[in-house]
Amino acid sequence: MSLVVIGGGALVMKLEAVPIVHGIAEGPKEVEEWFKKMSHAKQKVTKLHFYFHNLLGGKNPTAATVARANITSPTFFGLLNMMDYPLTVEPALSSTLVGRAQGLYGTASLEEICDLMAMNFVFKEGEYNGSSLAVLGHNPIMNQYRELAVVGGSGVFRLARGVVTLNTYFFNPSAGNATVEVNVIVSHY
Repeated sequence: MSLVVIGGGALVMKLEAVPIVHGIAEGPKEVEEWFKKMSHAKQKVTKLHFYFHNLLGGKNPTAATVARANITSPTFFGLLNMMDYPLTVEPALSSTLVGRAQGLYGTASLEEICDLMAMNFVFKEGEYNGSSLAVLGHNPIMNQYRELAVVGGSGVFRLARGVVTLNTYFFNPSAGNATVEVNVIVSHY
């Protein structure tokens, strides 16, 4: 099956249906059946621990600035970045890759250096392969510990809710690079 999308101007895209490599291959009927069984399902609590790598500098950046406010601010207010961070088991970028943190973050305060983060932890290995967690929250990056909310999930983590705690493991301000320790505790069905 293919879908042709015609946009304004001369932009034409053809999307081909391809087999799913990552993700849950269930349609609306299967999801509805899952919901029917859910009333009898017991909630699970899962703890996860990994690191993400924010690399603004170097040969292989994992974040890019996409917008900048036209004001001068010591807190970088109005700076917007897209991210595709590797999630690794250990602090070293070369350690085992378990997924990606994909989304955006913007500096959202005139008073402190603070990010508004909206991202998905997309898991690509092991028992969580193809599942994701949706994370949203206030990240005052100069604090040792920051707490963000898990507001949903997919796959194994359907209807997830929980807490993400961030702790900066390494920061190089001149390059804009950071390694951040991530602890997640999440309830799901």
